[in-house]
Amino acid sequence: MAEKLRDLSQPIDVTLLDATVAAFYGTGSKEERSAADQILRDLQNNPDMWLQVVHILQNSQNLNTKFFALQVLESVIKYRWNALPVEQRDGIKNYISDVIVQLSSNEVTFRQERLYVNKLNIILVQVLKHEWPARWSSFIPDLVAAAKSSETICENCMAILKLLSEEIFDFSRGEMTQQKIKELKSSLNSEFRLIHELCLYVLSATQRPELIRATLATLHAFLSWIPVGFIFESPLLETLLKFFPVAAYRNLTLQCLSEVAALQFGDFYNMQYVKMYTIFMMQLQAILPPETIPDAYANGSSEEQAFIQNLALFFTSFFKNHMRILEITPENRAALLLGLEYLIGISYVDDTEVFKVCLDYWNVFVLELFEAHNQMEPAAAVSMMGLQAQMVPGIVDGTGTTVQQRRQLYSGPLSKLRMLMICRMAKPEEVLIVEDENGNIVRETMKDNDVLVQYKIMRETLIYLSHLDHEDTEQQMLKKLSKQLNGEDWSWNNLNTLCWAIGSISGSMVEEQENRFLVMVIRDLLNLCEITKGKDNKAVIASNIMYVVGQYPRFLRAHWKFLKTVVNKLFEFMHEMHPGVQDMACDTFLKIVQKCKRKFVTQQVGENEPFVSELLSNLVTTIADLEPHQIHTFYESVGHMIQAESDNAKRDEYLKRLMSLPNQKWAEIIGQASQSIDILKNQDVIRSVLNILQTNTSAASSLGPHFFPQISLIFLDMLTVYRMYSELVSSTIAEGGPFASRTSFVKLLRSVKRETLKLIETFVDKAEDLPHIGKQFVPPMMDPVLGDYARNVPDARESEVLSLFATIINKYKGEMLEDVPRIFEAVFQCTLEMITKNFEDYPEHRLKFFSLLRAIGTHCFQALIQLSSQQLKLVIDSINWAFRHTERNIAETGLSLLLEILKNFQASGFQNQFYKTYFLTIEQEIFAVLTDTFHKPGFKLHVLVLQHLFCVVDGLTEPLWDATSVPYQYTDNAMFIRDYTIKLLGTSFPNMTATEVTKFVDGLLSSKHDLPSFKNHIRDFLVQSKETNQFCR
Repeated sequence: MAEKLRDLSQPIDVTLLDATVAAFYGTGSKEERSAADQILRDLQNNPDMWLQVVHILQNSQNLNTKFFALQVLESVIKYRWNALPVEQRDGIKNYISDVIVQLSSNEVTFRQERLYVNKLNIILVQVLKHEWPARWSSFIPDLVAAAKSSETICENCMAILKLLSEEIFDFSRGEMTQQKIKELKSSLNSEFRLIHELCLYVLSATQRPELIRATLATLHAFLSWIPVGFIFESPLLETLLKFFPVAAYRNLTLQCLSEVAALQFGDFYNMQYVKMYTIFMMQLQAILPPETIPDAYANGSSEEQAFIQNLALFFTSFFKNHMRILEITPENRAALLLGLEYLIGISYVDDTEVFKVCLDYWNVFVLELFEAHNQMEPAAAVSMMGLQAQMVPGIVDGTGTTVQQRRQLYSGPLSKLRMLMICRMAKPEEVLIVEDENGNIVRETMKDNDVLVQYKIMRETLIYLSHLDHEDTEQQMLKKLSKQLNGEDWSWNNLNTLCWAIGSISGSMVEEQENRFLVMVIRDLLNLCEITKGKDNKAVIASNIMYVVGQYPRFLRAHWKFLKTVVNKLFEFMHEMHPGVQDMACDTFLKIVQKCKRKFVTQQVGENEPFVSELLSNLVTTIADLEPHQIHTFYESVGHMIQAESDNAKRDEYLKRLMSLPNQKWAEIIGQASQSIDILKNQDVIRSVLNILQTNTSAASSLGPHFFPQISLIFLDMLTVYRMYSELVSSTIAEGGPFASRTSFVKLLRSVKRETLKLIETFVDKAEDLPHIGKQFVPPMMDPVLGDYARNVPDARESEVLSLFATIINKYKGEMLEDVPRIFEAVFQCTLEMITKNFEDYPEHRLKFFSLLRAIGTHCFQALIQLSSQQLKLVIDSINWAFRHTERNIAETGLSLLLEILKNFQASGFQNQFYKTYFLTIEQEIFAVLTDTFHKPGFKLHVLVLQHLFCVVDGLTEPLWDATSVPYQYTDNAMFIRDYTIKLLGTSFPNMTATEVTKFVDGLLSSKHDLPSFKNHIRDFLVQSKETNQFCR
């Protein structure tokens, strides 16, 4: 059966093909589907299969078989069209056109075969991209004439025109050459009059709903690019507004009007825009009153919901581009304010996407008013000081009055907008207590990035709104808070959004007003906590109090007693077992300390000692109920306090007291280990060691270089434990095989190793003010860390070793020059062997290895020059391997690294030797990935590397060619590279003519100093190369 189908020397057996396609899509056995799949693939790959397409389409009744045949045909049209003889091209063109006309001239077949006709339309548009306008100049007149012969043909013609517009204006990049896109755009523009007349004729003459919808959809695709005269100097807008009140066409019409609203071209058509908006608003009020919008959306059909979404797009587009023209007369101002009221109503709709559209606009709108108001503020201050008016240009030329008038005009909507922001404020990152789907209060397990982005925009908008009117902002917030207290408006969500809004406007009021406002807010929240019953309710209120106080560091810094009360309250919350409360208490403590650290190390009036000293005395009690990860946050916070102490002796004493608990436990473990080393193999002891190291890392992250006395104390013992655990991991994996690396015992040992490396990396990274301090820790690490990495079995090597040394090199730069050979020797060869076997194993090692290589290339380039030729070849091969990687971040790291190394060698004095060895290899490898669709994301970097290579040629003084292997001597390198590149691409793309390849290479050489045209030239080549074979390596 399969052989009979594969034999294409005679007409294909359509019944057999139908059965094969049915088996592929059917419910048969896996083997049947797999066999059918193989046959269909073989047929698709057969270059003569397309000759059977007409036979299949005429004889098959199975839609999937027809689609299979059309897929074969589409591939030929896309990639082999220009290679076909003229009569075959005309045959395909005529056949497709005839079938489309035949199927769409009859209402019944057109509806029945809709999917098939749609696919045929796509095929026709693919043909047009090659043939029109040069070889099919009459296409648009032919299409318009056909459209007038029958309403169903007309409906399909609209679909074809819409597809054509989308192909040229929306999806053409990377699919057609720049020249071709330009040619098609200009043809469509010049012939648009006929299309425009057809659309208007249809909309005025037909009563057929499907045809009207198809015409409106086509217009929508055209409106963003057609010459503006066709919109404003014709009855088009009136026609659209005539269809707007009709429910069946409302959404499509609104989409068209939104496209028109988004257009911008000076003031020439202002009156038309005003007229369009005024008529639109009158019609809209009859369709949907503004106060009913949120309910209408909640209870509406999908069509009605889409209408409200489209309304949001219309209003935001119109106001962004044409708001000012509506501010001129009183009638227009009334219509404008009504539009804003609609948009505020839409903003209350419970749908994230709709809200995002509105929010983006509100942010732009309020920012514009704020900036104008802000420019006026200094002017107002100057005039109040009695200075002459001419010093204030805004007041003389009337812009001052305009700004005041605009603020007054929009004061109503702005006040409603403040309430909207308060009611819908998104959750900030610091809030960890959330309501789950069962209505319980729990700790948040995952951050929602969309919500965080939304919070940032809302916060910014509310700050601008607050600046525009502090009084209104404060009154609205306090009024809403009083409704929480009297129970009228009490709910978790209402309290949360209100407190998030209060926290978000920190710093937007003058200090005195902020102080008064905050005292009232905290007082009310504490009262609310007292009068409200229930653990969950109290947890929500506690979470909000913590959030609000954490947002107002200026107030806390100015009021020590209040700050101390807040911190002691946080210490109370640290004993509260409700999920999330302890986490939030620790996080808020950290946030407050970061902003107010000086206050805790200064002895305050009426206190016997600085707060930090008191805290350290009660440390054991305070952290008694905290989980290990919470204790680490606590240690980081206290580290910030200690770091703020300027007296060295006091600071070291505080550090000693802070670390006395973990140090005591560490000394105990090391002491026991000196008696019996086996104690270190006990899982509980390993966990204790891990916890102690994590505590040290937390303190190191905030203390920076001042952590030096502590790390010096444990450093050598820590390396001894590291080495011992490393050997234990290696021997366990060597005995137990790969499975052993997944046991809990080995995982625990490796966690200790990783935490050791993380602690050192954190200290080195943070001790930037005193580089000599960190640098002295490098020599003792060479053998326990680097030597150990080289000696270990691959599964026991920690990728953190690579990132640690990358950090060290990035930090100490050229000072590490003499250590690079040792680092290279220890990690290079053995890591490469791990990661170059395939593209999947050891993902952590991959990225960190290239980050280390990049650090060496950037800061210790001299060390690369001193490598032996074998070692340098290893480096370049590894970079080539990196950018061939299908993992995007690894490929991009490889390309960026290659670019840096190429530039460094260019300026090194060794450029001739380097480029002679590697130029051709790199060029070949870059062309290979450039023409491989898997590496599309790296296009910009591929172009930059090629540009560098073609530019560097001119500066090389020695020949790049090998005199023994080339037939004749070249006059210069540019001539040789031109020749080499033509041959390289000519053999890789045998279907491209020598003229095409030569033209491309000459274009590269002539545009190499102009990056945009160099890039476009390559993009065009990629489009042409799709019509040929893939790159041959």
